[in-house]
Amino acid sequence: MNQQTILFDMDDTLLYCNKYFDLVIDQFADQMETWFHGYHLSIGEVKKKQAEIDLRQVIASGFAPDHFPRSFAETYEYYCNLTGRPTHPDELNRLMELGASVYMHSIEPYPFMEETLRELKEEGHDLHLYTGGEPAIQLRKVKEARLERYFGDQVHITRHKNAEFMEGLIRSQGFDRRRTWMIGNSLRTDIIPALTCGIHAIFMPAEQEWSYNQVEVDVEPQGAYLTLSSLSLIPAAIRDYTGSSYAAGQ
Repeated sequence: MNQQTILFDMDDTLLYCNKYFDLVIDQFADQMETWFHGYHLSIGEVKKKQAEIDLRQVIASGFAPDHFPRSFAETYEYYCNLTGRPTHPDELNRLMELGASVYMHSIEPYPFMEETLRELKEEGHDLHLYTGGEPAIQLRKVKEARLERYFGDQVHITRHKNAEFMEGLIRSQGFDRRRTWMIGNSLRTDIIPALTCGIHAIFMPAEQEWSYNQVEVDVEPQGAYLTLSSLSLIPAAIRDYTGSSYAAGQ
């Protein structure tokens, strides 16, 4: 049996995520427009500033859950300072609560998630979940989606999802790089680290992407580097690649 080790990202690979952030950002921008009516703020300006603050925080210290609500508060404070409008503690609290609400949504699987994971499991592959964020929040999603059926206790969560962490994971778990795959929607945190560490990568472009993940891939693949449009295509793609590479003696 040509068993492979397959690492799956969770957010916007197996479960929808970005669209919930976008919905909450829309609510935030609408609220800002209401509060700053008469100061000539545009929704576009507000969203751009919030994204800039959020991105800076994530790059500086990883996927901490307070970053997103804090980006709302800092954007509000920025425009209060810019316009001279007084800040109000109750408004700040309201924004922090709004930002935190994004972590409370119910899970929604991507199409073919169940079928794909079941097929790979039945084929005998070793499945791991590799996700970024706050452990309590990510484990809630794992439990609600009943992902332990496919990954068991092989769930790896980090606030800093980068090549250094992935390299440590590969070494500590004893993965064979020639038989290991990373599957995810983020070029920054899934694909570039995988290629840097010399494992195979499958890029699954998200339906809605944020600026943090919009980067250039400048690493030369040492194995497979595929782009697929649906989870349902993954099992056949791995079979085809491993069948051809082993037939060629690689």
